[in-house]
Amino acid sequence: MTVDPNAATQGFPPPGPVPRRPGAARYLVPALVASAVAVGLGAYGNLHDPEGTAFNLAGFSSTGAVKSWLATVATGFAVVQLVSALMLYGRLPGPSWSGALHRWSGRIAFLVAVPVAVHCLYALGYQTYEPRVLWHSLLGCFFFGAFSAKMLLLRSERLPGWVLPIVGGLVFSALTVIWLTSALWFFRTFGVTT
Repeated sequence: MTVDPNAATQGFPPPGPVPRRPGAARYLVPALVASAVAVGLGAYGNLHDPEGTAFNLAGFSSTGAVKSWLATVATGFAVVQLVSALMLYGRLPGPSWSGALHRWSGRIAFLVAVPVAVHCLYALGYQTYEPRVLWHSLLGCFFFGAFSAKMLLLRSERLPGWVLPIVGGLVFSALTVIWLTSALWFFRTFGVTT
């Protein structure tokens, strides 16, 4: 009896590439990009001489009112993001289109938040003269860094199931505190005006 050395052996998997474990680069690159975005925004805001105003929209009494209302709209869409994420993860019942709702509410929230950030950076800069303003400046930079990391992580394959909810929760929490330290403060100080 002869034995074929190339014959498949019963009970052993066929030889093939050994599956690789995800490398640290999968997490390191988004973390480095997030840090670069946050530090870059903070450095620009700190070094740039504030102009006092960046834009104003017809129908609003001040740039503070414009900024506060846009921030409120962005935060409203962020709440839709949170609810639709809970639907996607099965924590709340939801329609079949909750994935599309999540993606589009996030896009709209980001697009509405960008002019607010541009105004903050260009017109006001990075300021630290009181705790509310310091937290607002820090979290504004952190928000865009964390958002950048989330966008990069979305394209990563085989992430642990906890990564996106944690990063998304950080983005949502940062935006919420940003709104509390700016728009809510504005509405309480100057009234709900347009």
